[in-house]
Amino acid sequence: MNSESGPGAGGAPIRHVRRRTDSDLGACVEVLADVHGQDGYPVNWPDSPGGWLSQPALLAAWVAELDGRVVGHIGLSRSEPGDAAPVLWSSREGASSAPAVVVNRLFVAPAARGHGIGALLLAQAMRDAQERDLHPVLDVVASDASAVALYERLGWELLAAVEQQWSPEQAVVVHCYAAAG
Repeated sequence: MNSESGPGAGGAPIRHVRRRTDSDLGACVEVLADVHGQDGYPVNWPDSPGGWLSQPALLAAWVAELDGRVVGHIGLSRSEPGDAAPVLWSSREGASSAPAVVVNRLFVAPAARGHGIGALLLAQAMRDAQERDLHPVLDVVASDASAVALYERLGWELLAAVEQQWSPEQAVVVHCYAAAG
């Protein structure tokens, strides 16, 4: 997996990304609750947050630790009906023929931001996708400016902005991205 210490020695936080285990779910749900409280992600709080993190289409998931504490999460999943980014990726003209895989459930504890945790998690998911000969794609609610800024800073390509009907009363605009390359 991926371990790094921060700049310099002596007291710099140690960052580490590893495969998520079942015993991590409680800590992940706690971090997710903090993120939801501060940022509104996920937009709709799931009835079963642990189940939401372990959806049936999940291929792999990782957690990030900062000084030994779980502070972030990311998943890699097969596309499901209603996922716009994989459809946009596969319908591009002259594009790579690698099938898409969906990067999802990415979040970082508010108190752990600024340590490059989101970038480390994305790098791990991208490595795993490449090992599977799949191309990573994702979507993000258009109003999530910090997530949009992260993906764009890391070179993800905006495929389109699309409106999705999440329920009869809720239409949401999402930005669909594909990893560069």
